[in-house]
Amino acid sequence: MVCDKLQADMEVDVIISGCGPVGALTSNLLGGMGMRTLVLEQDTAPHGQPRAFSCDDEGLRIYQSTGLVEQIQKDMRQTHFAEYVGETGRRFAEVHTSATDFGFGYTPLWFFHQPLVEGVLRDGLNRFPHVRLQLGACVEGVMQDATGVMVRYRLKETGATVTVRGRYLLACDGARSSVRKVMGIKMSGRAYGEPWLAVSGIVEGGAPELCRFVCDPNRPAFVATGAAGQFRWEFMLMPGETREEMERPETIKRLLSPYIDPERVNVQRAQVYTFHCLNAAKWRDGNVFLLGDAAHTMPPFMGQGLVSGMRDASNLAWKIQRVVKGLAHDSLLDTYEQERRPHVEAVQKLCVNFGHLFLARNRYVAMARDWMMRTVQKIPRVRRFIQGFEFKQPPAHQSGYYLGGGPKDSKSAQGSYFIQPKVRLASGKEVLLDEAMGNDFAVLCRAGAPAAEVAAAQGLAESLGGRLLAVRAAGEDAGQVPAVEDITGKLGAWFSRHDSDVVVLRPDRFVFGAVKAEQLPELRDALGV
Repeated sequence: MVCDKLQADMEVDVIISGCGPVGALTSNLLGGMGMRTLVLEQDTAPHGQPRAFSCDDEGLRIYQSTGLVEQIQKDMRQTHFAEYVGETGRRFAEVHTSATDFGFGYTPLWFFHQPLVEGVLRDGLNRFPHVRLQLGACVEGVMQDATGVMVRYRLKETGATVTVRGRYLLACDGARSSVRKVMGIKMSGRAYGEPWLAVSGIVEGGAPELCRFVCDPNRPAFVATGAAGQFRWEFMLMPGETREEMERPETIKRLLSPYIDPERVNVQRAQVYTFHCLNAAKWRDGNVFLLGDAAHTMPPFMGQGLVSGMRDASNLAWKIQRVVKGLAHDSLLDTYEQERRPHVEAVQKLCVNFGHLFLARNRYVAMARDWMMRTVQKIPRVRRFIQGFEFKQPPAHQSGYYLGGGPKDSKSAQGSYFIQPKVRLASGKEVLLDEAMGNDFAVLCRAGAPAAEVAAAQGLAESLGGRLLAVRAAGEDAGQVPAVEDITGKLGAWFSRHDSDVVVLRPDRFVFGAVKAEQLPELRDALGV
C-alpha cells in the first residue's frame, strides 16, 4: 500500500510498538544515536509484574551501551552458584557462575526485578528530547511504501485516532504482537504441552541465596533468590492439574512448603503459563521489523528469552541509524535477520535439549541421568565444561555485514563478539574497554605501528565516525594516538591469536574485520568508506 506523507499527524525516524524491556531498550539505543523516535505502549501504566527474571554478561554489556548499566545493576543480584538436584535432593551438577569469565566485562548470571529495570529504561528516555513515549496507544493499522511506514493508533483514554509516519516500524510488542498480526506474518515451531506455575514474591526476613533446578520426575521445579528481595519458584503441572487449581492460595502454599515457610511469603504473582519455541516466518517486511518475542520465543531453561531480544535491539539499532543518516544502503538492514536468526535458533535448540535433561519424567530415566552426570564429571575436562558454563551458546555470527561476508573458519575473528577487559586511560583511571571506545564504530591497533599505518587507521576511524585507539603494554609509547594500556594483557593476546594489527569493531561490538596493517585498504573497501 502507498501511504501519503500529508496524511500523517506527525513524522519521526522510527516508530516502536511496545515499551516492555526490549522496546524501552531499543528506544534508549536509538535515542542515544539521535533518532527521532515515537514509542507506542498500549498500557497506561507500568504492568508491575516480575515476568523476566535473569540477565547475562552480554545483556549487561548492552545496558552499558545505553549509559544506564550502573542504575540497573545496583538493583540486580549476582548469582554465584547454580545447582541441579534429583528426586532425593542430592546434587548431580553445579555451575560456578561467579567464577566464570567469558571476557565481556561481567559474570554470566544475574537476577533482576523487571519493574525496576523497566523503570530505569523508561526514565532514561527523558534524556532525549527527540524520543517520545505515548502510553495507552493501541496500534490498529499499518501501511507502507518504499520510503516509509504509516501507523494508525487509537488512544485508550480519549478514543481519538492518530496517524504517524516513520521511516521504520519496530515491533517490540511481545509474543502476541499486534503489529505481526496486522502484517500477516505467521509464527511456526512448537508449543510445548507442559504448563508451569510461576510464583514470585517477597520473603519476610529475607532468604539465603539459592539457584536450584529441581530435576525431580514427580514435580520438576526451579527455585531462586532474585533481586530486590524477590524470590522465584516455578513448578511443572502434573497431568490432570488445572490452572484454576494451581493458582489457588492453598495450592501455592503447599508447593512452597518444601522450600520455605509459606507464611513468610508475600506472593506478588502466581500464574500458569505454557512455554513456546517459535519463530516468525520473517523478521523484516519492507520497513517493518520484529524484535524479541514478536520475532521468536524461547524456552525458559537457560534464561535467554529477554537477552535474545536485547541482542536483536543491539544488532538492529545502529544499522537503522546509519541508513537513516545516509551512511549505508537500506540493504544493510537485511543482515539483521541474517545474523540473528541462526544464533536464536541455536540457543532455542540448546534450551530444548537442556529442558529434556531437566524434565525427565520417568523415575528410572532420571536416576540414570543423575548417575551419568556424576560419573562423567569425574573427567576433569567435562567437569570444567559444566561448572564453567561452557555449554552456553557463544555469541557469534556465521554470515552478515563482515569482511568477506563472515568467518571463513572457526578461528576467524570476523563475526565474533569482541572481548571487553579493563584498560587504563592516560589519566590513570581504569575502565571497561567500551567506555574508552564510545558507542560507534571503533578501530583498535597495536601501539608502535609505523606512522603511515597509524595515519591510515586514523583515517578509517574518522570515515566511519568512530574512534581510533592504540593498545599499548605497560611502559610502551603509543605516540600521538589516543591509547589505552592493556593492563590485563588480554587485548595483546587477542591480536596475537588472530595474527592481526588492526581490528574494526561494529557499534554492537562484533568484529567486522581483523587484519595485518598492509591489508587496511582491503578492510576499507569492504566497509565502503
